[in-house]
Amino acid sequence: MEHSYEALRLILDSITEHIVVIDEAGRIQYANRSWSEFGSRNECSLGTGWEGVNYIDECDKAAAMGDDFGAQAKAGILSVINRETPAFYFEYPCHSPDEKRWFMMRVTALDMESKAYFVISHQNITERKLAEEEVRSIARLDGLTDIPNRRTLDEFLHNEWRRCARLQKPISLAIVDLDHFKLLNDIYGHQSGDDCLVRIGRLLKGFASRPSDLCARYGGEEFALVWGGTSREQAEPLSNRLLDEIFALNINNSHSPIGKYLTASIGLAVMVPQKGQTEIELIRRADSMLYRAKESGRNRVNCE
Repeated sequence: MEHSYEALRLILDSITEHIVVIDEAGRIQYANRSWSEFGSRNECSLGTGWEGVNYIDECDKAAAMGDDFGAQAKAGILSVINRETPAFYFEYPCHSPDEKRWFMMRVTALDMESKAYFVISHQNITERKLAEEEVRSIARLDGLTDIPNRRTLDEFLHNEWRRCARLQKPISLAIVDLDHFKLLNDIYGHQSGDDCLVRIGRLLKGFASRPSDLCARYGGEEFALVWGGTSREQAEPLSNRLLDEIFALNINNSHSPIGKYLTASIGLAVMVPQKGQTEIELIRRADSMLYRAKESGRNRVNCE
């Protein structure tokens, strides 16, 4: 058994880590079953198989789409190939629209039959990362509404922007402003105002159910919703439904010129991230749409 190639292949195919072996030029010489199955599930399968694909070129493609992890992976691989370091590893997120995932990448040298090869493995560390996230989550939530705060929103939007840039998928941002909220505070008191914000936060959680979604308190009586991988045709009906559900809460705001119950205005922006752009442009466009919604009479969705 110790000299059996078939036994070695079966062993490598039985483990859960995703493993490839590359040569000094970066060309894949071997990929185990876990690697191939993961690629197939994530729309990365190749009709001719993985052998011969240049892994370093794939890192370059990811980096060109704005994925910083692609550049880090390439630098680490080259450091091992050039014998600058005996091994390299780093942790990175690899979220799908339906689940959060993290992996640890390791690169080590393998000398065999007078030739240099390099083993690249990717280990799923999602369970540990989720536990770490749970510990950090307390500091990332708004103390009143129990939804993510502005800092968390900024970090999430940055990462989701990069993911959508890599996949060339749309990302939607809705900024929600509660209409004439100051009147509500003045008439019913700040405790009623706080209760209102808590109810809005609870409602927004139902509009951010996927790992690629986030609701957050944007500041004061403003909230934000991020929907990754979501087109205008999907985001606009969601935004209008949110308006209806806010109104259906029947939160008294009797002095509002719009009506006796609380309403909201929403600025919605949708972009497919392009090279040279950042999420700041998405925020700017959503802010502009919110301004137009308020100037047009409030209690409406404005979308670019």
